[in-house]
Amino acid sequence: QVQLVESGGGLVHVGGSLRLSCATSGNIFSIYAMGWYRQAPGKQRELVAAITRGGNTNYADSVKGRFTISRDNAKNMVYLQMNSLKPEDTAVYYCNAYDDGHYDYWGQGTQVTVSS
Repeated sequence: QVQLVESGGGLVHVGGSLRLSCATSGNIFSIYAMGWYRQAPGKQRELVAAITRGGNTNYADSVKGRFTISRDNAKNMVYLQMNSLKPEDTAVYYCNAYDDGHYDYWGQGTQVTVSS
């Protein structure tokens, strides 16, 4: 079992920045990859960024060059630095862990609202 707790969401103006944090606990050694997903009202949940155990990263085209995913293994934390935020970035952001058994774990989500 893996537990995930997100923090860092909030209200920000267009062009502003936020950093989301995800605290991981439990069987963290089984985690193959960590990711951030988001879901806007009326839309499907989509992958924003992911980082594998080996450090490889992947980003949605819509956030490339603006968002950066990183992790601190010593603190069991994963971060999403979001810069140059746009109104279309408004969504609930979820932390995800994908383990060696092909199981997905999810956090409770944190709201990000970008106002124009």
